[in-house]
Amino acid sequence: MDRRDFLKKGTVAAGLAASGKVLQPVAKAAEVPGIRSSVPKRRLGKTGKELSIIALGGIVVTDTEQSFAHNIVAEAFDRGINYFDVAPTYGNAQDRLGPALEPYRQRVFLACKTTKRDKAGAEAELNNSLMVLRTDHVDLYQFHAVTTKEDVERIFGPNGAMETFQAARQAGKIRFIGFSAHSVENALAMLDRYAFDTILFPFNFVLFSQANFGPQVLAKARKKGMGILALKAMAKTVWPKGTKEIERPNPKCWYQPAALPEEASLALRWTLSQAVTAAVPPGDEKYFRLAMDVAQKFEPIRAEEEKTLMARAAGAEPIFRLGST
Repeated sequence: MDRRDFLKKGTVAAGLAASGKVLQPVAKAAEVPGIRSSVPKRRLGKTGKELSIIALGGIVVTDTEQSFAHNIVAEAFDRGINYFDVAPTYGNAQDRLGPALEPYRQRVFLACKTTKRDKAGAEAELNNSLMVLRTDHVDLYQFHAVTTKEDVERIFGPNGAMETFQAARQAGKIRFIGFSAHSVENALAMLDRYAFDTILFPFNFVLFSQANFGPQVLAKARKKGMGILALKAMAKTVWPKGTKEIERPNPKCWYQPAALPEEASLALRWTLSQAVTAAVPPGDEKYFRLAMDVAQKFEPIRAEEEKTLMARAAGAEPIFRLGST
């Protein structure tokens, strides 16, 4: 199952429910030794908001029990995470996150997305997300997975989704406007078309070193003073051809993630050492747990560590390339 199928189907963990295996709640912050009391925060571009350097991505709670969602949200908040990211395409993530986040809603930064490119579709999806997430507004609303030139043109065209975004901001339903993308060319096109508040993009050690994928987007976003948010920090490469979905040890990762724990920790620290505000870790619970630990004891990556990480990137097939859609 590729990325698009994953986003559309949102059934990545259905096998767990069918087998009766339910993920257990993460440990309380007080039980994790040797780390600072709270995940540090950074300024989100020109918004004036301070975000934790990692987010809880909604896929973490997709196809889990509601009790798990309550526990992991409480755990994340207790450890200093105030940035939560979700989308309608993440299966039942909104249904799980809404009730779990409700007690903390006024103290956190909630980001949501839409894949709709037309005005009416985006409006309907935004209103449904607000209802399911049990809130009257989202702090950041994003055009989700902008991948093609057609996406860009439809968003900004007559009766395009941008009309919904602007009207929703005027009405107080959203505070900031951003987008996510998996294409360098179309990310740059989006940056040329509008003064976005944020960008959510794959800033990753393999992509930078093996595909020159991302440096140009990072540079342009920095020049504009935007809030820069990172995807795929702990990703490494594609699965070998012929690998069956059932053979993948991390069903919530459509790509092959960096190896736990050392390589994945270095990968996340590398991304967080760039000019980004925060990173959204993989939806796999083990990687999210590790990301919380790394964030609470974060130190910028050292030169010798970066050299080691780049040696491991050599020869890895990047999950995205320039010119790909």
